[in-house]
Amino acid sequence: MFLRTFGWSLAITAIGLAAAGLFWGAEGFGIVLILSVLEISLSFDNAVVNATVLKRMNPFWQKIFLTVGVLIAVFGMRLIFPLLVVGLTAHLNPATVINLALNPDNTYNGSTYAQYLEAANPAIAAFGGIFLLMIFLDFIFEEKDFNWLSWIEKPLEKVGKLEAFSSVIALVTLALAANFFAGEHAETVLLAGIMGLTTYLAVNGLSSVFEAGLEEEEEAEEEAEKSGKSIVQVGGKAAFFLFMYLEVLDASFSFDGVVGAFAITQDIFMITLGLGIGAMYIRSLTVFLVRKGTLDDYVYLEHGAHYAIGALAVILLVGIEYHIPEIVTGLIGVAFIGLALGSSILRNRREAAEGGGDKELVGSSSE
Repeated sequence: MFLRTFGWSLAITAIGLAAAGLFWGAEGFGIVLILSVLEISLSFDNAVVNATVLKRMNPFWQKIFLTVGVLIAVFGMRLIFPLLVVGLTAHLNPATVINLALNPDNTYNGSTYAQYLEAANPAIAAFGGIFLLMIFLDFIFEEKDFNWLSWIEKPLEKVGKLEAFSSVIALVTLALAANFFAGEHAETVLLAGIMGLTTYLAVNGLSSVFEAGLEEEEEAEEEAEKSGKSIVQVGGKAAFFLFMYLEVLDASFSFDGVVGAFAITQDIFMITLGLGIGAMYIRSLTVFLVRKGTLDDYVYLEHGAHYAIGALAVILLVGIEYHIPEIVTGLIGVAFIGLALGSSILRNRREAAEGGGDKELVGSSSE
């Protein structure tokens, strides 16, 4: 299973690093390798959240996620998207943006491509921050089968019964970020944040509508529950919008990696190759988690990933004004995942020792 799942990632890594060494020498090889590790460390929690969505999709759409989705992730989000952001925020025509990107030392009106991308950071951070914040809030406010930090989660589950409460919190957070961190970019931050919120509500809402409308799937779910399965894989329009949700989620996670990569190199091809290799591993890890049933075995992993997403959302919003090193972002995500995994292992051991008692009681007692 490991080779079947990670085979393409390993092959792309070998080819990519060989190409980096051939075109850019030992220095290019090292830079691409560093960028790959950077992307993996920043997006590990993304794989866990992706897996919670991907397991709801049928095998056909899982393959689409690994093929078409990878092309979108690598070329769309790591190469084309930054070009579009620079063009839109700096009001530059496509030819000028491409020329600046291909020639890192060239300037237009006194700024390089990397400087234009850095100037676009307020809009990027606001969009990604609010989108990720909504993911965290909707998770923390919904009722869950298991609670990891019950002293936080149970009270918030009660509060979350209020209609559209997560959207209200997100808008208040956006207003505070625009007031305290945006400065002269307040209008841009507000607009980008609202676009992030709108995108989340649209994509997540449409997928939920189509999924809820599949009566046959509901009947199949009842049969699945009787046979011990907890979820039904969907296809069609529901799976399409779940796929779109995953792509926007991937984009939100890629923002800090793309911007941070320019601190390592100005070459967009090195950046695309390095981050693309990392993205391949995140995709493969997502499928591996689904096929192994890891999220069912380690029930707090999903919690840890969402807490990491909440932390990343805050980091992005604070990063509108203050630079936070990418290593800090990566370590926070790894720490939450590690703690959640450790708690899950302890819970499983305790449950086995007690003869499989009440899961909720055992889950709460491990907090």
